[in-house]
Amino acid sequence: MDHAAVLALYDREMREGARPDGPAARIERAGGVVRQIADASGWNGVLWSGLDAAGADRAIREQIARFTGLERDFEWKLYAHDEPADLAARLFAAGFRAEPAETLMVAEVAGLALDMAPPAGVRLVRATGPAGVDLVVDVHERAFGTDGTALRHRLLARLAADPGAVVAVAAVADGEPVAAARMELVPGAPFAGLWGGGTVEAWRGRGLYRALVAHRARAAAARGCRYLQVDALPTSRPILQRLGFHPLSATTPYVYGS
Repeated sequence: MDHAAVLALYDREMREGARPDGPAARIERAGGVVRQIADASGWNGVLWSGLDAAGADRAIREQIARFTGLERDFEWKLYAHDEPADLAARLFAAGFRAEPAETLMVAEVAGLALDMAPPAGVRLVRATGPAGVDLVVDVHERAFGTDGTALRHRLLARLAADPGAVVAVAAVADGEPVAAARMELVPGAPFAGLWGGGTVEAWRGRGLYRALVAHRARAAAARGCRYLQVDALPTSRPILQRLGFHPLSATTPYVYGS
């Protein structure tokens, strides 16, 4: 893989050329910034910026004014290769707080092994409506210790508006969901995003994460996506590298608001 070329493609198609990630969201482009505005349960934030040292502070103030005017907390999704080089320090000085950094990892779908199955006694259940979404959200809450209300709302809204735009799947053992993940697709985009891969503690280390990656990769291949993209935590990065994903950059969410 030509890392520089693929990263440039990702920036161009998925950040600068971003499309809204749900029916209640819209993309705005203003002053060298691409941002998404969504309802209170959706993702609000800055996806891309083409800034220089002279205009960065002004652009930061403009984003704060735009989102706070809508009474929205928001995220500035900063990548290690973004300019200016001190943009992170400028965000911090403006009142943003940094969440844990992740690694942007990409794989070509054609190069992945797609025949990995879940362990014996585990079946994969695709979420196509409320019952399946409840399985996915249940895992999310138990695996990550966070409230899944916003995730439930977003998944149900996306499935209702465009069932082909999201693949959400839960791994079920003895009637209980033990792992889950989702994939989000944009029509015509070369990248599909893998999100929310989580396993409840008692089932970790049994290959469920790999099986869920393979399941979503097969779905991406069927839809003609060339690349899979993951914002990987340190716990996931070694697994993804063994599967054929390449680290291209680091990304840190800078959050403004409560």
